[in-house]
Amino acid sequence: MATRTRSRSSSTNGSSRDKSAFNWGSTGALAGAAVGGAMFAIAANLGRKLAVQGMSAAKGNWADSLAAEHEAVLALFDKLLETDDDQTTRRALLLMQIGHALDKHAYAEEHVVYPCLREDNFRAEAELLEKEHGEVKTYLHRLHNMAKDDPQWIGLVREFRDSVSRHARMEEDVVFPKLREEISEEMDARITREVNKAGFLMA
Repeated sequence: MATRTRSRSSSTNGSSRDKSAFNWGSTGALAGAAVGGAMFAIAANLGRKLAVQGMSAAKGNWADSLAAEHEAVLALFDKLLETDDDQTTRRALLLMQIGHALDKHAYAEEHVVYPCLREDNFRAEAELLEKEHGEVKTYLHRLHNMAKDDPQWIGLVREFRDSVSRHARMEEDVVFPKLREEISEEMDARITREVNKAGFLMA
């Protein structure tokens, strides 16, 4: 067995064991493991992005997709409002999830939908909605920096939820339908593609 190994090694100008990615004592193994680990991490992140964005993208056009995201984030608020003062870790986790969901959502609206509103003479509506996104950041900042067992914390969460709900109703019931009436089917499809792309980027 050893003779056969040596003859193979000599025909390839070096030990085959030194070049095997499966030889854990070799440099190749370490490099292979590093590359494999990086590829696994990239694949896992890609899978997470597909799963997160797939839930809203599967809803159809951009307006339905954004409405689904509204519904999902309001459901997170409801879970948060069901917590008790001693569930500080759960409160912090849910608040972080809400922050991520709203950040992803706002990115798609601010980079795709609101510019379209401005181009189609709905500048005032775009400005108002974008200003409300700024208020979201203020709420998140206050809640992150307040003790999660503070008696006033859950009241501020309820106020925050009401603000997000009003914003969502304005978009779903008034602004988005008006924009869809003004644009072509081709533009509608383009906005859908761009919203999905932006959502995937931020997922």
